[in-house]
Amino acid sequence: MSSSPPHQASRRSGSRTGQGRKNVRGEATRQLILSAAENLFAEHGISAVPLRDIGIAAGQRNHAVVQYHFGDRDEVVKAIMELRGAESEASRTSIVADLMLGTAPPTVVDVVGAFVRPLAIHLREDNHYLAFLSHFIIEEGGYEGLGEIRTGASVLTLRTLLSRLAPQVPEAVLEERWWMILTSAVHALARYQAAQRKRSHLPAKIDVLVDDLVAFLSAGLTAPLVEGDPRATAGG
Repeated sequence: MSSSPPHQASRRSGSRTGQGRKNVRGEATRQLILSAAENLFAEHGISAVPLRDIGIAAGQRNHAVVQYHFGDRDEVVKAIMELRGAESEASRTSIVADLMLGTAPPTVVDVVGAFVRPLAIHLREDNHYLAFLSHFIIEEGGYEGLGEIRTGASVLTLRTLLSRLAPQVPEAVLEERWWMILTSAVHALARYQAAQRKRSHLPAKIDVLVDDLVAFLSAGLTAPLVEGDPRATAGG
């Protein structure tokens, strides 16, 4: 059986090594772009930030570098959400598993906490995801657009579990209140983080504020229906 000449094998090996270095550099550039974009979006809003400014903030000389790696702004937004969402999802999946396998039956407070607490992991100095996500919700009119982004099934599991835990709330009302929880949690946590950065203190420790936020949102979820709400007789 014949083998490749030594010089030919060397060229092939060198080519693979060069491609590997190129891929590593490309991934490093992508991460720089995402970090810069998250920061700028959090500070100025998503639609107000030109792609060129993201590239400059990422330390790139090529003015088209963002388009090269992501195509357009929507893809940058999706990439940030997938990256940060995966962090929350890893934490949330563990919490949901504990709820499902625990000896005590889960409560509405448990379900709300299982959504809120994995968001609170982004309350870090180098993390601007909460403010970015708050801007996204305001600009898009809601959280629903995230349904197109695959970050895991734990939130869907929590929503299904909620229907079983709050059967007294009509389904149409429960659905709207669930979206209110998703959006309100983001805005509240983003406000806590902004207060930390601007004033270096909060009215209570952050873990206490998160606990109180969970309690507040849980109470709203099962609050009495508004008199005359047509959804109460709409068949669920």
